[in-house]
Amino acid sequence: MSNPVMDSGALGRVYEDGEYIIRQGDIGECMYVIQDGTVAILIDKDGQEQQIASRGPGDMIGEMAIFEREVRSAHARAVGRTRVLTVDKTNFLRRIHEDPSLAFKIVQTMSHRLRELGIEMSNLKTGE
Repeated sequence: MSNPVMDSGALGRVYEDGEYIIRQGDIGECMYVIQDGTVAILIDKDGQEQQIASRGPGDMIGEMAIFEREVRSAHARAVGRTRVLTVDKTNFLRRIHEDPSLAFKIVQTMSHRLRELGIEMSNLKTGE
């Protein structure tokens, strides 16, 4: 699946298996587009890492940092050899200016993830 935010072929940085791309608690200044491989999304819970999601080629991770410079809410770690492209706010805004439909795609992705979170929270409440 191609991601229109940054279609850049073989650009980007390669992360080896187990290497952190994002660390929970760090200040976010950019987002990432997965070009190849898989990324595990994990949170620290009771001193242990717990996987909450998995992302693959074409997916974005860390996109909230484009909108607000806050601490990262989760870790992102390479599963196997993974190539990701870093997109900072300046490049993102330039791409939005070139293709305004990208803003809709980002909002759509974030909306989908919020819906998933809402369902998970509902499931947790009914499971209590």
